[in-house]
Amino acid sequence: MPHFHDPVARLDGAIKRYGRLTALDGADLQLRRGELLALLGPNGAGKTTAIALLLGLIRADAGTAELFGQEPQRIEARRRIGVMLQNAELPPTLRVGELLRLTASYYPAPRALAESAELAGVADLLRRPYAKLSGGQQRRVQFALALCGRPELLFLDEPTVGMDVEARQQLWAAIRRLVAEGCSVLLTTHYLEEAEALADRVCVMSRGRMIHEGTVEALRARVALRRVRCLSTLSVEAVRDWPEVSEVRRDRERLHIATAAAEAVVRRLLDADPRLRELEVQRAGLAEAFTELTRDAAAAADTDQREAA
Repeated sequence: MPHFHDPVARLDGAIKRYGRLTALDGADLQLRRGELLALLGPNGAGKTTAIALLLGLIRADAGTAELFGQEPQRIEARRRIGVMLQNAELPPTLRVGELLRLTASYYPAPRALAESAELAGVADLLRRPYAKLSGGQQRRVQFALALCGRPELLFLDEPTVGMDVEARQQLWAAIRRLVAEGCSVLLTTHYLEEAEALADRVCVMSRGRMIHEGTVEALRARVALRRVRCLSTLSVEAVRDWPEVSEVRRDRERLHIATAAAEAVVRRLLDADPRLRELEVQRAGLAEAFTELTRDAAAAADTDQREAA
């Protein structure tokens, strides 16, 4: 019998090659029950290949992929998941309500149509033909189709692309509700604020490998940069010359400084400008952490390749 704490999805040393290209290079991943894991990485990092393995769309050349402790190709495992991929080919002439009824019929215990439509924010679109919808509306319908089977595990691949800010916020609220109900979610996104807002854990990929895995806070902590902001009459040129300053810019009266030595910079600011006001120091955001981490991993990989040559 599977234990409650067993992972609902797992990659263990997964390798996938396409000719001379290695898309996954020994990837390890575990998704636990009731958590949202954000899978991050630049284009070509291997995120789509990792998801395709877990969905059973392709098989690994080496290593293993499991859904609920089973091979992902098994129908018993696939009936327990919902999927929203970046590209979806749906019958354009069917109305939204017809698409929902059809998709729900594939599952043993689906949600009621009205519940799925309300959760995804498409209740006002049920009588509309799918092809007549805007790109953002179509994404909401695809989300409704992904959750209508009451899945235990939801794959969301760039779910909010093409949505306006309000629609994105509504989708975030729906995702939080599903996670609160115990659904596990594997999310890939290019919007780092989306991962920051939703994820329990983040896994960063670069060149087919997992280079970081942990909480959003732990990822931020990997980066020493701090953001210092203040109202000051000091010139950008003067502050740029300070050895502790990585970057500085001015937005009207406000200076924005990036530094790995915030205390030293704050002391210099107070010494140099007695009239300094509204001083703030913040840790770097997820975007800075992600950029620095993937840049370091790429540089290390290039070094390894040169040494091996």
